[in-house]
Amino acid sequence: MPRLPSLNALRCFEAAARSGSFSRAAEELNVTQSAVSHQVRQLEQWFGLSLFDRMGRQTVPTPKGQELARSLAEAFDIMGAACRRLSQSETGPALTIAALPSIATIWLIPRLSQFFADHPEISVKVIYAFTGQKIDFDETDIAILWGPGEWEGCRSTRLLAGNTVAVCNAIYLEREGPFTEPQMIPGKPLLHDTDRLDWQNWMRHAGLKHAGPSPGPIFQDFNLLRAAALAGQGIALCPRSLIADDLESGRLVQLFDTAIKLDYAYCIIEPAQGSDRRTDAITLFKDWLLAAAHK
Repeated sequence: MPRLPSLNALRCFEAAARSGSFSRAAEELNVTQSAVSHQVRQLEQWFGLSLFDRMGRQTVPTPKGQELARSLAEAFDIMGAACRRLSQSETGPALTIAALPSIATIWLIPRLSQFFADHPEISVKVIYAFTGQKIDFDETDIAILWGPGEWEGCRSTRLLAGNTVAVCNAIYLEREGPFTEPQMIPGKPLLHDTDRLDWQNWMRHAGLKHAGPSPGPIFQDFNLLRAAALAGQGIALCPRSLIADDLESGRLVQLFDTAIKLDYAYCIIEPAQGSDRRTDAITLFKDWLLAAAHK
């Protein structure tokens, strides 16, 4: 076997050349920028030539560097595909699903037992996706995210509508209500998800004049917001489709017809160019998701 330079150095160089930045390569590889620089210098010493033209803070691959980066990208793709094929042949089809904590906890996981029963040959791994964090489709097969429906470099399919309405716990409603019109909302405890903007938006849609931020606690994510609403701590804004089970059971009560976020949705996200792995399993799972959403 021919003598090769350090695999770590090759990985750092390929990431830096592809991303156009040592700092972005460091973030991708979960190392420091100085570690990437050190590995690239070692590689340049091994070859005895420069792989980057350094112009101030810019680092551009030399012609030789571009040639090496292209070859390495192809090689890493081949290695990754070989590892995935071996893993799949040993364990059978497996899916990694990235989902926001809210939809994973409230909607997806309670329904997964039916998918397991229908497709026992497919193993499933569920991981968290987080707002603003890019999905790594080398490690993830399919994702469920919240937004207006467009993600750069991805295909999206609407799963659950985003129509967001005012709700509260039935006991809270009995104690503080009735709420017969939106004008009765100001002055009541309002629960906020991440910030206070949604309530201000809702009040504008309801025809209320509201000068400043609405009072009430802010919760870091929707699971915390829903828990506070279920505990009777105030009125929350929730996507109706996500809390459909709470509404049907009476754990939460919708107060008015006014809705915001009509252009938002929980969406199934896939890479734009598709995947060459586990295609049948991904299709089965996506079809199952869409069927479950329409029940």
